[in-house]
Amino acid sequence: MSSPSKRREMDLMKLMMSDYKVETIDDDMQEFFVDFNGPKESPYQGGVWRIRVELPDAYPYKSPSIGFVNKIYHPNVDEMSGSVCLDVINQNWSPMFDLVNVFEVFLPQLLLYPNPSDPLNGEAAALMMRDKTAYEQRVKEFREKYAKPEDIGAAQEEKSSDEELSEDEYASSDDEAVAGKADP
Repeated sequence: MSSPSKRREMDLMKLMMSDYKVETIDDDMQEFFVDFNGPKESPYQGGVWRIRVELPDAYPYKSPSIGFVNKIYHPNVDEMSGSVCLDVINQNWSPMFDLVNVFEVFLPQLLLYPNPSDPLNGEAAALMMRDKTAYEQRVKEFREKYAKPEDIGAAQEEKSSDEELSEDEYASSDDEAVAGKADP
């Protein structure tokens, strides 16, 4: 077993042993979902987002691919694809980081301190700069509509009770709660 493969397994096990609910997609543990709670004292508090994580073959030397499955209103998250604009993952990744860092530090920081000057969601960035109160209200509306903890649990049960359901069918089976995938 190669070193990157061992590191992938170790990091995934460390994440599973923490307080995160992790659901693997494939047997080689390179693709999985993690349920992520919005940070306390933020408009995201109380929401739960399903994060799709893909680990490249060269992980930890190459950064993981991270995306929100259910919709979130944030300047640095593409509303349709769930892609994340986060320098520490996209450009400044280091093998010193692990998956727990992503969920305990990087994503909470992203939600607590959005960067409207480098947006993937221009509407959210403009609203945040123009009217922070209206922006926070919109975040809460999205949280209530797309990130209810009970909806995440129901989506997990639905998938695990029907293993034959493909990822594309799963992503489109509940359009109200799950954002679409990016075009290839």
